[in-house]
Amino acid sequence: MPGPHRQGPASSAETGARIGIHVATLAPGADMPGFRAAARRLIAANVPPEAIVWQTEALSLFGTESAPNEAPPLALPRPVTDLIPMVVPHRDPERYGLLYALIWRVLHGERALMEVASDPLVHRLHRMRKGIARDLHKMHAFLRFRRVPNEPERYVAWFEPDHHILEAAAPFFVDRFRNLRWSILTPEGSAHWDGALSFGPPGRREDAPEGDGFEAGWRDYYESTFNPARLNLDAMRAEMPRKYWRNMPETAAIPALVRAAGARAQAMIEKAPTMPEKRDPVRAVERMARDEPESLEALNAVIARSEPLVPGATQAVLGEGPLGATIAFVGEQPGDQEDRQGRPFVGPAGQLLSRALAEAGIERSDAYLTNAVKHFKFTLRGKRRIHEKPTAGEVSHYRWWLDRELDFVAPKLVVALGATAVLALTGKPVPITRARGPAEFGRPFGGFITVHPSYLLRLPDEAKEEAYHAFVADLRRVRDLAA
Repeated sequence: MPGPHRQGPASSAETGARIGIHVATLAPGADMPGFRAAARRLIAANVPPEAIVWQTEALSLFGTESAPNEAPPLALPRPVTDLIPMVVPHRDPERYGLLYALIWRVLHGERALMEVASDPLVHRLHRMRKGIARDLHKMHAFLRFRRVPNEPERYVAWFEPDHHILEAAAPFFVDRFRNLRWSILTPEGSAHWDGALSFGPPGRREDAPEGDGFEAGWRDYYESTFNPARLNLDAMRAEMPRKYWRNMPETAAIPALVRAAGARAQAMIEKAPTMPEKRDPVRAVERMARDEPESLEALNAVIARSEPLVPGATQAVLGEGPLGATIAFVGEQPGDQEDRQGRPFVGPAGQLLSRALAEAGIERSDAYLTNAVKHFKFTLRGKRRIHEKPTAGEVSHYRWWLDRELDFVAPKLVVALGATAVLALTGKPVPITRARGPAEFGRPFGGFITVHPSYLLRLPDEAKEEAYHAFVADLRRVRDLAA
């Protein structure tokens, strides 16, 4: 009898189809939307991790899947949802498979998996997350913009990250250089800011300027802050690897600073110590008060050069509006955006105030806007600056400035936005709910008390609309009183 018929070896595509292989094709780099959609689709189809091939190329050993269908979101614990975007930018080609394995296990009974630090999968993903965090820190710390010659105020930087972090890092630079036009070029892509953030193709190192006029001043500053007594070459190389040095203008000064460090440190040891003079901000304000500025410009110059009387702040935020404005609005203190931009009421609360003023028929440009406290007081939580309410003593320190400011503006009506503004104008705490409406501040102008717009932002959604309409009604009364 003839023996059994033996077929030739099956093709790769046939083998993949027989064992149920699924191919997930994502875009190169950090494809967070693609991974999210693929993970939802595969979980909905109950596909286990070992049956998936993750790729970032158009061709696959087993062919590609049909067009994806929409799948419902995944109900994952918060530690997992926080980890995923911090691992997707990693350069490890296994990152998507590892993350999907984590999602699979969490959704199949291991809800507390992220708490098991000894689990090999969790341990590896945490190490990848730390690698991304280090790479972001290096980009934030070592990227240097240089002005493009012969172009109006445009800046370009070249950087070579270890991972696919450009899109994750770009918002940091938007936040700090919002008023500039800039581009960040990397070998994998580019980011551009001109009032809107966009991403483009890879750049070239030669497309970034070699230097600009600002760098000499920056090198001088770096040299002046260099402490030879704290020189630690191993720590310097660990924190500032040499691969970034060629993009940083201050590194040109490092060799000479290192060579001279020993002699400079010895000179510091031999110099007799002196006790620093203790500064008293309250007495400083008293000395300023004796100067009696003769104009609002002179007063603002005093405020601008003064030391903040509250912790934090990068600059004094001055009042804004015309002298002789019919209405002056006094808030509590500048917020994060006000401190960065140097203008009052430009953050979320300020935008809400502008909207309410427009609905009430008050032109913001015709009013004078200022704050009881001129500097932003905050506490730092990670990279976020969290508003901290000024104390009664701090409000009192700033009263001299506010009094002189309103004397120069000479408004017909002053509106106190919130309890801190009332405290600054009256010298005593007054409950807003009881005193809301027309008020007497003991000054040669009329008064009105209402809530601060930031109060409306903190309300639960179901209460916001009613509170906002009440705020607009207050502003209409202000308009009528001023008229």
